[in-house]
Amino acid sequence: MPIDAVAGLDREHLRHLLAETIDADVADVGDDTDFVHTLGVDSLMALEVVVVLERTYGVKFTEAEMSTVRTLDSAYETVRGKLVRLP
Repeated sequence: MPIDAVAGLDREHLRHLLAETIDADVADVGDDTDFVHTLGVDSLMALEVVVVLERTYGVKFTEAEMSTVRTLDSAYETVRGKLVRLP
């Protein structure tokens, strides 16, 4: 398990990254705030969120995983799970 990669995943940094990507105030990105229903993120912006996460953390999302990244918590847990499994 690459401890350094997982240790590099900071929830507050992720919150700021997501807020910037979806053009929202950081205060509006709560742990369980739904990006689509609460913040009005459309499918194109949701895809941009996934692309930013992939580039930032060096991971790849499957098509099924893309639709599950709808909150800060889900983004954090999905990226964390991927970092733990990196070779």
